[in-house]
Amino acid sequence: MPTSQLTRLVEEQNKTWQRMLDIRSAAETDGRDLTAEERTNWDAAEARLTEIGADIDRMTKMAALEKIDRSQIVTATGEPEDRRSGDREEKAKRYADAFGIYLRGGMDRLSPDQRNLMMDNEVDLRAMGAGIDTAGGFTVPDEFRNVMTETMKAFGGLLGLAEVIPTGTGADLKWPTNDDTGNEGEILGENQPAGEQDLMLGGKTLKAHIFSSKQVKLSMALLQDSAFPLDSWVPKKLGERIGRRAARAWTTGTGVDQPEGLTTGAVVGKVGANGQTTSLVYDDLVDLEHSVDSAYRPGAQYLMHDSTLKLIRKLKDTQGRPLWVPIPAPGFPSTINGFGYTLDNSMPQPGASAKTIAFGDFKAGYVIRQVQAVQTLRLVERYAEYLQVAFLGFSRMDGMIQDSSAIRMYQHSAS
Repeated sequence: MPTSQLTRLVEEQNKTWQRMLDIRSAAETDGRDLTAEERTNWDAAEARLTEIGADIDRMTKMAALEKIDRSQIVTATGEPEDRRSGDREEKAKRYADAFGIYLRGGMDRLSPDQRNLMMDNEVDLRAMGAGIDTAGGFTVPDEFRNVMTETMKAFGGLLGLAEVIPTGTGADLKWPTNDDTGNEGEILGENQPAGEQDLMLGGKTLKAHIFSSKQVKLSMALLQDSAFPLDSWVPKKLGERIGRRAARAWTTGTGVDQPEGLTTGAVVGKVGANGQTTSLVYDDLVDLEHSVDSAYRPGAQYLMHDSTLKLIRKLKDTQGRPLWVPIPAPGFPSTINGFGYTLDNSMPQPGASAKTIAFGDFKAGYVIRQVQAVQTLRLVERYAEYLQVAFLGFSRMDGMIQDSSAIRMYQHSAS
């Protein structure tokens, strides 16, 4: 990745931010509101600032991937990874090719070798209960799964922050918990017996809720058109649907026959004063930060909807300094009051009694369970009279608060 390009973006971001500060400072110095021209310039600068931030985020992730020295990775046999990666890459390519043919024409279009390759990755669905009218589906190959996973992250920032536990089966997963923070040791007098204090252990259970993309129907004519990018379009659509629903469950789920959402299970650390139904003040964020025990704050950050970030970007501390600070240099994230932040547009937007901001150590506080990989089904006969084929994506997942002390919520006032 060209470092000069990232440096240029960071410099432009800082200049744009400074231009916004100058606009506001001029109005404050004169003791007046922004003029129509200043508002237009401010809005244009803010829009550009958002675009630059997204570009920097993408390039920073790319830089992190480029730093991995894959030539030094060693397998369990002691051989360098690059000596064996060719075979795996070739097999993955053959499977992806077979999967693409399967999407367009079904199993009948596959050669015997391709059919065997697909059957090696078959997923048994019969144990998943009623409602699925077929005996099996097929694992999405890496190229497809990566498209789906990235799409899901785009819709739900919490997925990239929480602890993610992959499991091979969908059996209930017992999750032990312990809170011993109210207990401490003692000072013993000479010849005095030590006291007793048991450890209080609790437990929760992670299930495997089925998230479906709903059916995506395509005409046979479209499937036979090799110019149509079926191999990228179908995974993208399935991933978008599953991603939107899963993200909403992880943030606002009730915990009854669905994941326990962040806003449902996390403790409220700060409630806004009367009148702050769609606004907040600097002191609210300070109180929210300190509602999280200092043991968690070194790894803490903010999580919120983009509309909430827009409010925060207009706030200043008691010295008149903006709380939101753009990236000072490549490799450093933008911060709010010194803490990093992540956007998740499935979080509630500002409103009466809405829990809009989460702050804390999300890896310690929230756990997401994913069963196997994303799966896909091809439904042929159901819509045969319409000359259509339907595709259905699904994934089994769950999520819950695992450490209630690690995360706190900001809640707007009721009125």
